[in-house]
Amino acid sequence: MLTREEIRTKALESKERAGLTWTKIGEAIGRNPVYAALLVYGYGAATAEEAKGLAKSLALPDEAQAEMMKAPTRTPAQPWPPTDPFIYRFYEVVMLYGPVFKDVAHEMFGDGIMSAIDMSVDIKKVEDPPGVPRMVINLNGKWLQYKKF
Repeated sequence: MLTREEIRTKALESKERAGLTWTKIGEAIGRNPVYAALLVYGYGAATAEEAKGLAKSLALPDEAQAEMMKAPTRTPAQPWPPTDPFIYRFYEVVMLYGPVFKDVAHEMFGDGIMSAIDMSVDIKKVEDPPGVPRMVINLNGKWLQYKKF
């Protein structure tokens, strides 16, 4: 039986070899590119249809499908704190802006948290000013009020 790590490695190698993009892989399974990558990295449980589409798109063995459909252990592949410069910048954003985000969110919504389970993520490329690429990340999460008991 293949492990999640072995499936990730095989899938990423196949993606590279075939010249696929996350957008194309997402389209093949009817999902957002970020969600498709989440499944390939092993951080989500694929439906039977998604697992079949990923296996077909990424030339994975049939046995990979059953593993991709299991509830994953969501252990980050990065060390903590992160050492990859791209990922570290997200950490830096949270460390710098986290208290500000929290204060503004609590002022707007009350005492609670944004769900990372009931959430969608989208990444877009924009140019501002023209010719200067910028990344826009949209985190759209359900607001969860703390329960009073």
